[in-house]
Amino acid sequence: MSSRRRDRRTERAVRRKGQTVVINIVSLIDIFAMLVFYLLVNALVVEVIPSPRSLTLPESVIKDQPRLSVTIVVTPDNILVDNQPVMSTAQALSADVKLLAPLKSALLLAPLMQVDGDAQNRLTRGEVNIVADKSIPYRLLKKVMATCTGTRFARISLAVVEKKGSSL
Repeated sequence: MSSRRRDRRTERAVRRKGQTVVINIVSLIDIFAMLVFYLLVNALVVEVIPSPRSLTLPESVIKDQPRLSVTIVVTPDNILVDNQPVMSTAQALSADVKLLAPLKSALLLAPLMQVDGDAQNRLTRGEVNIVADKSIPYRLLKKVMATCTGTRFARISLAVVEKKGSSL
């Protein structure tokens, strides 16, 4: 029997009996269940920057959440790029140069990309997050940041711990 004929019969039966038609909502519940599952999975995706237990990060007010990028970890002993040791902190502190050569060669491995909304079509390496112990001297961080700028990173972020009770 065709669905058209079945629909007409249902309509006639409803008119005769004055009853309402029962709607099967099982498929509708399935759709909502899939939608809720999709939203739960995607809402729980959070980026976490690795922070070694031996580091104590400085506290600050946080405006933006960190994004996926190259990560430089500066410990009291070593400088790591994406968890790979590049050079010792002592070696970097004793260097008389502005740019740290071993760090620069590790950062040059990141691919160049187009800057969004740039009329001059400049290429950069994107973003870099620096995770450093709060006991690290500023002159070392300045060398690390200068090396990042020298290797064409457009945005440099310093990882900090959010202060309790701070809001903007």
